[in-house]
Amino acid sequence: MSVGPVIGVIGAGQLGRMLALAGTRLGARFAFYEDVPSSTSETLGSLYHQQQLQAFMAAVDVVTFESENTPVALVEQIAQHKPIFPPAKALFIAQHRGREKSLLRSLGIQTAPFAVVTSLAELQAAVETIGLPAVLKTTTEGYDGKGQAVLRRLDDVQSAWQAIGNRELILEGFVRFSRELSMVAVRSQQGDSLCYPLVENRHEAGILRVTQAPAAAVSSALQAQAEQMVKAIMDELDYVGVMALELFDTAEGLVANEMAPRVHNSGHWSQDGAWTDQFENHCRALLGLPLGDAGMAVPHCAMLNLIGDLGHWQNALKVPHAQVHLYDKAPRAGRKLGHINVTANTEAELIERLALVQRCLSE
Repeated sequence: MSVGPVIGVIGAGQLGRMLALAGTRLGARFAFYEDVPSSTSETLGSLYHQQQLQAFMAAVDVVTFESENTPVALVEQIAQHKPIFPPAKALFIAQHRGREKSLLRSLGIQTAPFAVVTSLAELQAAVETIGLPAVLKTTTEGYDGKGQAVLRRLDDVQSAWQAIGNRELILEGFVRFSRELSMVAVRSQQGDSLCYPLVENRHEAGILRVTQAPAAAVSSALQAQAEQMVKAIMDELDYVGVMALELFDTAEGLVANEMAPRVHNSGHWSQDGAWTDQFENHCRALLGLPLGDAGMAVPHCAMLNLIGDLGHWQNALKVPHAQVHLYDKAPRAGRKLGHINVTANTEAELIERLALVQRCLSE
């Protein structure tokens, strides 16, 4: 009796869980490599790691990962034995903000002005060139607002360096934008790609709170510009799977912020709002299957993140067209514990239902 292919996932968080929920509909089975080592050669070469990794690779047909913090060396090692998507090159680029912005610039994609610095003197020189206000970030790691500092005055420079410095950082000039958008797309092993509608993201304290799909008042030209950007990146990297590109909407057009080589929080709305959600399309790409329609299955959809605590989430089940997705994670400040998708026929109806869900959580 034949059995379905096994998809291996490096990591075992909510993204891997949602991949498995989507992939099982396609007859796939899943194995998870949860004990991800650091990128040090000593750990990667340890007997324990090698035994665990060999057992994992023996059990799977194709591999993917759920975090851009996955060690590149681990992905390269697996690639010698099993197909792994997205490719290691995409991960290598996405893990370093300087490499990432350099790639975007090389493809003609506009970014914020930036400079990579490794000392306070270099930072001070970069501030003179780029100007203030600006954002200082670690070049590697850091997400949801971690490892960042906003520089508004010259007095902020030294204190910011002391807070997150003594390592390689990147200074990015401020971009004057009206809103934050993101483009989620998928590319197959054959080089075909599909793009979801542009969505609008609202953040608080550097953490995504709400995504609205589609973003309001998006012209066909703006959608086309975002699609051209993400397709250029995926083609350049010979990418396979789902990618998210975070964007700023400015008076001069779209400015790229950063890319994520994985299924993305701003694509969670697609579980209840698109014909084929991002998780299923990622699995389709991994398995060499035809990609699914990435268009809207409903006129409007919004995703609300549940962060820190779940509130009275049971009350949200009473709201028409609200779907609750919980991650089975212990509450902790700043931690994403789940999300709620809301669908509607009009934007006004969507906003009303989203407000009702938020009230239900606090009652």
